Amino acid sequence: MTEQTPTTPSFVELGVPEPIAHALDKNGKSSPFPIQRDTLPDTLAGRDVLGRGRTGSGKTIAFGIPLVANLADGAQAKRRASRPRAIVLAPTRELVTQIAETVKMLADPVGVKVTTIFGGIPQRRQEAALEAGVDIVVAAPGRLDDLMRQGLVSLDGVEITVLDEADHMADMGFLPVVTRILNKTPKQGQRLLFSATLDNGVDNIVKKYLHDPVLHSVDSAESPVPQLTHHVFEVSGKEQKDALIEALASGTSRRIFFTRMKHQAKKLAKQLTARGIPAVELQGNLSQNARDRNLAEFVSGDAKVLVATDVAARGVHVDGVELVVHIDPPVEHKAYLHRSGRTARAGNEGDVVTLVLPEQRGEMRQIMRAAKIRVTPRQVDPNAANVDPEVLSLIGEVAPRVDPRETERRRAEAQAAQQRAAGHNPAGAGQSTGANAKRKRSRGGRGRGAGAPAGGSGQQHAQQGRQDRGAQGGGARRSDRAQGGAQSQRPQAERQQRSGGESQGGRRRSGRRAQSSGGTVYSTSTPGA
Repeated sequence: MTEQTPTTPSFVELGVPEPIAHALDKNGKSSPFPIQRDTLPDTLAGRDVLGRGRTGSGKTIAFGIPLVANLADGAQAKRRASRPRAIVLAPTRELVTQIAETVKMLADPVGVKVTTIFGGIPQRRQEAALEAGVDIVVAAPGRLDDLMRQGLVSLDGVEITVLDEADHMADMGFLPVVTRILNKTPKQGQRLLFSATLDNGVDNIVKKYLHDPVLHSVDSAESPVPQLTHHVFEVSGKEQKDALIEALASGTSRRIFFTRMKHQAKKLAKQLTARGIPAVELQGNLSQNARDRNLAEFVSGDAKVLVATDVAARGVHVDGVELVVHIDPPVEHKAYLHRSGRTARAGNEGDVVTLVLPEQRGEMRQIMRAAKIRVTPRQVDPNAANVDPEVLSLIGEVAPRVDPRETERRRAEAQAAQQRAAGHNPAGAGQSTGANAKRKRSRGGRGRGAGAPAGGSGQQHAQQGRQDRGAQGGGARRSDRAQGGAQSQRPQAERQQRSGGESQGGRRRSGRRAQSSGGTVYSTSTPGA
């Protein structure tokens, strides 16, 4: 008698409406992941859910399906200007954008409208979208809080609230802002919270705002990722390290290199591009337009290498990233796990390399011990006649070098096209004159307060936006003074973010590790991310 293997239920069998299930199937997602399979019966029934899962486990679709399905019935008739029916809060602009793309894929077939709210860009287009009426707002906390203070959005009609990457928002000092936002939503609404861990005050949010929540813990942040292989390469000095970096960057597949400091990311991207390896940077000093262009170049494959700070450790998901390289050991094991989670996502395979100089060996051992990853460091000399076969396998097929002048010409064209698409109207970001007039009429007598700029400052708000400037990028540097002297009251965590807290502990722990460091080779298939 043969034993039958239990089959995984389909999305439809879990109660997902057919139009949404069809949209998932069209996007290659025909079978639910564990966190989706476990949470959907409760979330679709309207229960509050606390979901714990590591990066890449499928959380966005897990909360995106009930978010759309529970709002779809009569969406157009229930839609009201500047009164969204659901909000999703996420810590970074990149994560906001990517969540919105996934939710929109699910929402379009059933007529549910989605928009994004985040800082670093003029807010007028966001105001216009709210005034036109939307069902779901995916937002970074700072800009949403700013718009609420200006009276441009009301949360009294919110039926569903989602907090994604709640632990990361806590790390960045966002919880006071998140608390203010949650206090403005109806108490009887459905609330979903997804987080890798429940530390740093996240447990307090759960106790205060979730009603009799169902806990689904599929993967912790330290859960092994079977498809992820870790390597630690020790190099004897800076010259060997630089040569190894260039070798690892020379392949044809997408790869992400993480640095500790913003200036390191900028410098390395320029150096690789000058050597014929088109690379783009992603770090907090870039404007939103520059971030968008650089990510578009990486996604399109024109640049195979993304050099990033920890601003990309959670908020960036690009398909086909086969290799993550830590230029130096990160500050802490949580940063290591989240950076490494940019590869081996959704069941795919990936490799993670950490480069270690001799003086960093002890530091690296502590990180791997805390991350519960067992590896064997190996010495690597990239200049040796017989290059290490493990390094060669990570490089893969070598891409032809590209004339740096051709790369710069293409980038200049992309920037010009972006400016044309924006209509050369920085203040309105391409918004029509009619929309501007409508915005002014609808605002009526609601002033922004003395000295408040016409476009607003979003997450660069003098009181609450300091965090987003560090974690979500430089963006516009203006300060909205509408809140007067309140800025002196902002918590210490928010002031720290202004100094550029790109990692979960990096800059906030002073510059003691800001110097360049080195590399070691540890190799194992016993993972964690």
